[in-house]
Amino acid sequence: MRTRLLPLLIVLMAAVLLALGIPLAVSVAAAEQQRVVVDRIDDTARFAALAQFVTEQPAGGSRVGTTDERGETLRKELGAYYEVYGIRVGVFYRDLAPMANAPENWYMVAKGEGREAFNEALLGRRSHDPEQVWPWQRDRLVVASPVIRDGDVIAVVVTDSPTGQMRSKILHGWVIIGAGEVAAMLLALGAALRLTGWVLKPVRVLDATTHDIATGRLKSRVAVAGGPPELRRLARSFNEMADNVEDVLEQQRAFVADASHQLRNPLSALLLRIELLALELPEDNEEIASVRTEGKRLAEVLDDLLDLALAEHAEADLRLTDIGELAAERVASWSPLADSRGVRLTGTCPATTAWADPVTLSSALDAVIDNALKFTPEGEDVEVAVASNGEVSTVVVTDRGPGLSDEELARIGDRFWRSAGHQNIKGSGLGLSISRVLLSAGGGSIAYARHEPHGLKVTVTVPRSRPES
Repeated sequence: MRTRLLPLLIVLMAAVLLALGIPLAVSVAAAEQQRVVVDRIDDTARFAALAQFVTEQPAGGSRVGTTDERGETLRKELGAYYEVYGIRVGVFYRDLAPMANAPENWYMVAKGEGREAFNEALLGRRSHDPEQVWPWQRDRLVVASPVIRDGDVIAVVVTDSPTGQMRSKILHGWVIIGAGEVAAMLLALGAALRLTGWVLKPVRVLDATTHDIATGRLKSRVAVAGGPPELRRLARSFNEMADNVEDVLEQQRAFVADASHQLRNPLSALLLRIELLALELPEDNEEIASVRTEGKRLAEVLDDLLDLALAEHAEADLRLTDIGELAAERVASWSPLADSRGVRLTGTCPATTAWADPVTLSSALDAVIDNALKFTPEGEDVEVAVASNGEVSTVVVTDRGPGLSDEELARIGDRFWRSAGHQNIKGSGLGLSISRVLLSAGGGSIAYARHEPHGLKVTVTVPRSRPES
């Protein structure tokens, strides 16, 4: 959830910072250009004041002679201005003839930005503000002011400034803004991480606790600390629900255990009376034999129910166990029964360690091997193979029996469930259910799959690292 929430917050924060940063960057550029334009307007106004008293342009359009002291002063001022600032400047008559200019080889062109500013100044007002200069474009900035005498425009002062320094200052301002944006983004990102962590911490704890309960650790609870009030209320409600569910399950287990225990005595008495009645009947009486069989089957069911109730209530005694050695012992124990049934029971059990309850794992393997021997025809094989990787160890039991359909594979291990084709084989349908409960208490599992060309493959898995309590 955090990986989905963070990008949304980051996009929103970036949009806000861009919405603030872009206008600020434009404002910085406009302010810097306005400062330069105002400075050039002041310069042109000063030069216009000097040019206002220069003698009129002689007939024929030739430059004013050097005997005109005001003109000479104007030319010196323009020359000094150009040498100090590197800005081209000139005073031009209406017909574009120069009154004074610096450098002397710079003249007003017939078209372009300078000519447009010149034409605006001829109308008696200074030229409009130039278009905005950006760091990547426009290397000249032209400003023009009219020279007015007796209410008439007699000439125009034009400055043609290089924009390199101005563009550098604009770019420097943008770099500062960008650095501020990056710093603000990093600060906002850190705040978002803390905020999402604070908001989602109860959710993560709730998710972990739910997983623990789903895998059998019913005593897990959510620590109600931190996070928004709504999530703290949710945590408290979840704990109350978990307590109620655990109480209901505990009552159910207690009922099954008590019922199994209480029914055991009347059933024992009933079986004893059946045996007494059998003494009065012929030994080959089929009805009394059938009653005996059903009575013993009912006793086995009650015993399995009691084992299941105890298994659901008991906690696993986890130890670092040699799975290969334990599996080899179970193969050796079941080999006589397999030989009596004409089934070849073989084991490949290399030494490998894992965390398991030895009694629980032995009981689970007994149930799986017993099940395999029941359904494997005479002359076929049952194989037990131990393997491991970095995370788990497995015991795989494969048989050559009739196997199960896909629908039956989905139901195997359910309580009291037995395949329709195997109802005549001895069993209560609780052995594999008990094995699953016992294994899950220690972090293990049991899985079922087809074994080609026919048969069933049962995989018992236990962790190689100690499960968290």
